[in-house]
Amino acid sequence: MSKIGKINISIPEKVNVALNGSVLNVDGPLGKKALNIDLNIFDLKINEGKDISIKPKKIDQNTKRLWGMNRSLVNNAIIGISKGYEKILELSGVGFRASLKGKKLNMQLGFSHDINFDIPEGIKVDIEKQTIVKITGHDKQQVGMIVSKIKSIKPPEPYKGKGIKERGQYILRKEGKKK
Repeated sequence: MSKIGKINISIPEKVNVALNGSVLNVDGPLGKKALNIDLNIFDLKINEGKDISIKPKKIDQNTKRLWGMNRSLVNNAIIGISKGYEKILELSGVGFRASLKGKKLNMQLGFSHDINFDIPEGIKVDIEKQTIVKITGHDKQQVGMIVSKIKSIKPPEPYKGKGIKERGQYILRKEGKKK
């Protein structure tokens, strides 16, 4: 088996990282996040506020998987606190539109009634046009979950492509009936 070194994660200037017991606290311009790191499995060191090194105490198949996952979680928290995450949804269909009403996203999607979607704390929703919804937040998982829930309300159908899709998402189109 090859020798595996440590994986470093650089810390941006405006982000503060502190290890308090087994909890890694990340604080930055967009908010705060706390991550639990199992210090029985990993050595976690913060090097002069410039980068974080994380390495397993012993290397086997299970710790390799956990190592990569924990490294990604720490990296995603630092990126989310410094820059944030953003996803853009497109509503395509005749009469499809979205608007904000307080802390609710109101969507008209061709149903007999409007759909009101509650926006949770930590998530910001902007309406660029009536058919383009921009969702931003500092937690990558939370942004992805909100986008997934909104897309599941009216997934794009394969014949005309009407529905809610992410920007850049490819929809496999079907040909339809032949005469």
